[in-house]
Amino acid sequence: MQVVTGDSATQILDQFKLTTPEQMLTPDQTPTILVQTRVDTVLMMLPPCDQTHFSHCTLETTMDPYKAFPALANYVFSYADTLSRAGQTDSASVILNSFSTMAPMWQEWQAYSDTLRNDFGKRREEKAKEFESMALQIQNMNRVQASYSMVAETADSLISQLAPGDSLANWAKDQKKIAYTNTLKKASKEFNEIKVLADEKAQFAEARKQTETFRIRYRDFEDTLHVQAFLNHVDELEKATDSETAKMWEKQDPEKALAQADTLIANEKFDKAKDLLNKLKTSKLRKEANEKYIALADAYCNKQRKTTSQIFAKSLKQTDEEKKKKLLNDAIAPLDKCLAEFPETTQRDKVESNRKFIEKELTK
Repeated sequence: MQVVTGDSATQILDQFKLTTPEQMLTPDQTPTILVQTRVDTVLMMLPPCDQTHFSHCTLETTMDPYKAFPALANYVFSYADTLSRAGQTDSASVILNSFSTMAPMWQEWQAYSDTLRNDFGKRREEKAKEFESMALQIQNMNRVQASYSMVAETADSLISQLAPGDSLANWAKDQKKIAYTNTLKKASKEFNEIKVLADEKAQFAEARKQTETFRIRYRDFEDTLHVQAFLNHVDELEKATDSETAKMWEKQDPEKALAQADTLIANEKFDKAKDLLNKLKTSKLRKEANEKYIALADAYCNKQRKTTSQIFAKSLKQTDEEKKKKLLNDAIAPLDKCLAEFPETTQRDKVESNRKFIEKELTK
C-alpha cells in the first residue's frame, strides 16, 4: 500500500489542476482580500517528518489525529470558500468533491493502520521476550525482599534500554518503589534497635559502631533516616551522661521529675518540659524520658498544626491577594517551628503534608 507523505499528498491535490485567484485575476479583477490560504499552507500542518516516508519521524514530532485531520479539513474548506469568493466557483467545487473521491483512500488508510497495529503488537511481543529474564529477576528479588540497591541496579539497567513512557519501563519504576518501601521498613526497624543502645542503655560506643555499619549497608536511606543527626545526638547524650546533670539524680528523684514533666506538657510549657526531659535522659529513667519526649514533641506539633489551621482559615476569607499570600506564609511558619524544634515527632509526615498543601495554595 502507498504511504501518503508530503510529496504524494501534494500530487493528490495537484491532480485537480486548480488555478488560484492570483494566477487568473487581472489587476482590475483582484479581490479586496487577496487569497492567502494555499494548498502548501495546508501541508505545513503536517509534522516535520521525512519527505519520502515517515520512518524518520523523531520522538519530538507530535501528532494528534483528532486535531490534525479537522484542522486540515477546515483549511481546505477555507481555501474553497476563498476561491468561490474570488469567482472561482468551479475550482471551489472540485476541491469540495475531493472529500467524496478520497473515500476509498480513507479505507486504504484504515487498512494500513490495522497492519501497523499488528506489526506493533509483534514488536511488543519480541521486546517482552527479550527483557523477560530481567523482568523475572526483578520480580523474584522483590518477592524475597532483596535490598533496594540490588533491585534498583537491575531495574535501572532495564529502563535504560527502553523508550521513555514504555509500559515495561513504568513497571520497572513501580518495582523500584516497592523495593524502596520494603527496604526502608527493614532499615527503620534495625535503626530503632540501634537507637535503643544509646537512648535506653547508654551504650554509646556500640551505638556508634553499629550506626557506621548500618550507614554502609543502607546508603540510600541515610538522609531519610537522619543517620548523621543520630550520631550527633549520641555525642551530645554521652557528654550529658558524664556531666554534672547526670550526677544530680543521685540527690533528686527522677520519678518526681518525670511526673513534673507531665504537668508541664499539659500546661503547654513546652520549653521547660523539653529541658527537664533532656536532663532526665541522663538518669536511670532514660527510657521513660525518651518516651515522654516523643509525647512532648507530638503535643507541641499538634499545637503548631492547630495554629496553622486557624491562620489558613483566615486566608480563605481574604479577598485581597497580597494579604492572602501573607497569611499563607504565616501559616507555614508554625509547621517549620515544629520540624525545627522536634524533628523526632511522629507527626512529621502530617506536618510535611500540610506544608506542601499550603505551598501549593501559594502558587495558585
